[in-house]
Amino acid sequence: MKKILLVCSAGMSTSLLVSKMKKYAIENNFDTKIEAVAIDAADRVIENEKIEVVLFGPQVRFVLDKFKIKYPNLKMDVIPMQDYGLMNGENVFKQALKLNGED
Repeated sequence: MKKILLVCSAGMSTSLLVSKMKKYAIENNFDTKIEAVAIDAADRVIENEKIEVVLFGPQVRFVLDKFKIKYPNLKMDVIPMQDYGLMNGENVFKQALKLNGED
């Protein structure tokens, strides 16, 4: 099972995006676990679960470099502003796949 973590400032703004990503994953037969957390919970989740990809909301892009240093073997990126604003679950899911070498 692939595990994708979305990180945003409060953990709530990405809940709709997670729902759309899950819908796309189910419709396309991907076995995934996708969850969203607030930035202050990200370390705990990364350290306690086998996360494969972390995607940061555009509003917290400033922490990307810090997380890349702390977790150098973890694949991570910032969700493009357009996909985030439009809540384009398909594009964001495909972004996670590409990061994980599965495009």
